[in-house]
Amino acid sequence: MKISLEQNITIMDPCACLVIACHEQGQRTANAQKIEESSGGFLSRFLASGDFTAEPGQCQLLYGVPGIGAERLLLVGVGSGEKLADGKLQKAARALGQTIAKAQLTNVSLALCDVSIAHRSMSEAMEIWLRGILDAQYRFDQHKKPAKHPRRSLEQIHVLPAPENSATNQQEMQDAIATALAISQANDWARDLANQPGNICTPSWLAEQAVNMAAQRGIESEVLGPVEMEELGMHLLLGVAQGSRQEPRLIVLHYRGGAADAAPIVLVGKGLTFDAGGISLKPADKMDEMKYDMCGGAAALAAIQAAADLALPLNITVIVPASENLPDGQATKPGDIHRSMAGLSVEIINTDAEGRLILADALTYAKRFHPDVVIDMATLTGACIIALGHQTAAVLGNHEGLVAELLHAGRSSQDRAWELPLFEDYQEQLKSPFADLSNVGGRPAGTITAACFLSRFTEDYRWAHLDIAGVAWQSGENKGATGRPVPLLVHFLRQRAKAV
Repeated sequence: MKISLEQNITIMDPCACLVIACHEQGQRTANAQKIEESSGGFLSRFLASGDFTAEPGQCQLLYGVPGIGAERLLLVGVGSGEKLADGKLQKAARALGQTIAKAQLTNVSLALCDVSIAHRSMSEAMEIWLRGILDAQYRFDQHKKPAKHPRRSLEQIHVLPAPENSATNQQEMQDAIATALAISQANDWARDLANQPGNICTPSWLAEQAVNMAAQRGIESEVLGPVEMEELGMHLLLGVAQGSRQEPRLIVLHYRGGAADAAPIVLVGKGLTFDAGGISLKPADKMDEMKYDMCGGAAALAAIQAAADLALPLNITVIVPASENLPDGQATKPGDIHRSMAGLSVEIINTDAEGRLILADALTYAKRFHPDVVIDMATLTGACIIALGHQTAAVLGNHEGLVAELLHAGRSSQDRAWELPLFEDYQEQLKSPFADLSNVGGRPAGTITAACFLSRFTEDYRWAHLDIAGVAWQSGENKGATGRPVPLLVHFLRQRAKAV
């Protein structure tokens, strides 16, 4: 995919497909007005037909429009002439991407810089337009028989700037293009990893993919196996994996883009490559989707890839504990007690609450890197879906400033999160009569008590937790990984880089 910012191309020049924004009847963007004049009132006549209302989320591809050089004209509805709010912008961008993908367009020219967006600069809006287009191009069909007539893919996007663009705005636009492309590529890789079936995406396979990606970008990598984990005392991670024939792995990557003495940002991602629930076996319905229990690990790996591609001046470490959670004669049983790397004993009440166990040892391991901050991301609790649905991730943490940064990054990237409380009172639900703590706290406040469990292993540094159970994948006919929270993480890292 190539995206170029064009300085010497106008909307009247020949192109394969010109994309412009269209307001409701009687209102026009600057580019729509130019098309209206050059086409002898074509747009007015078309809108008068009532076939296209120009609501956000509506698109129309037209052929043979008179008076313009474009072979095709693609109209994107943006509603009334008022400034477009975030939700409607995202809806319009997604619809644009889906229309381009369905039409199998290979080359498009975007003339969208004349759309007024509420609380966003021109470059910020362009990033969202581009991400909507790029996201819709994603396909995961590598296990299908090759099609007789392969789909055409989008190869080139030309971004036409507004006439009043200054040199500064041009640089901002270039940065937005680079960010959109890096997020898209990282997001697609995260989706590829997560969409692989569990018989391919095992802990060792996931580690191989991470090492290969790192080698291509000069990122340092290390992979720990059961022997090293035993030496470190990672008995929570080993306990989860002991019911599987697949050995666990601890994937560790270091991107060193910052000063040699700068403390790293540590990203920890849950890497359960398949989760049957262990002895506390999950219901058969939708168990196939438990291959997505490694989406947190995929997002962490994708985020460090994007940071390297953008050459961010930061030091970043990624830790992904990877294992399976299956039932067999050696699997952890409810009531078993394992000791963590941190020295705390944990009574395993429910073996299906395994993500917090492998994360606990990984979060303890993170301490050795003397981190600036630590952020973990995990498809951790079904309770998060009940609380926030499939639209929003949950964020909890022990540092208000870090939580606020993540919330801002979520709003900026439109990969939103919402803060839940982490009051000390909730720790009471984790008490055990036989161990230092239990791995579950009952049904009430399930997302919060899971984070409370993690907090017991993060007391020595600033930490935040993203529960992405509701946003990491979608079910149904179009089931698949979404790549979230890659956009949020990349925006967080970019904001950190700007402050360096």
